[in-house]
Amino acid sequence: MSISGTDLKKRKKQIRKTILAYFTLSATAIAVNCIYGVFGHDVHSASMTWMFLYPLLGGTLFYTLVYLLIPDVVNLKTYRLFYNSYNSGIAALTIGNFLKGILEIAGTSSQYVLYFYIAGSLFILLGLAVLSKFAAHRRKVHV
Repeated sequence: MSISGTDLKKRKKQIRKTILAYFTLSATAIAVNCIYGVFGHDVHSASMTWMFLYPLLGGTLFYTLVYLLIPDVVNLKTYRLFYNSYNSGIAALTIGNFLKGILEIAGTSSQYVLYFYIAGSLFILLGLAVLSKFAAHRRKVHV
C-alpha cells in the first residue's frame, strides 16, 4: 500500500467521524430541548424543538451523501475551506435557532438572531460553491 493510499483512508475516516459527530450533535440538540423544557416549566419553542434538523440533515445526511457520491472530495486542495465554512454555517444556524428558542420561551425577541441566519447561510453557500467547483472540475476530467 502506498502512502497516498494510506492518506486517502485517513481522510475518508475523517468524513466518517464527521458523520458520527453530526449524529451525536443531533441527539444532543434533542436532549437539550427536552431538558430545557423540563426546567422551563413545560414551555416549548418550535425553534428549539426543530434545531436538531440542522445537524441531522445538513450534517449527517449531507456528509453521508458526499461520502457515497464523491468520496474523493477529500483530495480537493481547498477541502478544508469547504469543510470549515460549511460546518461553521451549520453551527451558526443551529445556535441561531437555539437562541431564538430561548428568547421565544422568555417571551421576547432580538433583531440579532437574524445575523446568525445570514452568517450561517453565507458560510454554507461558500462551502457549497467550493464543493460544486470541485464536482464540476471532476466531471470535466472524467468525461
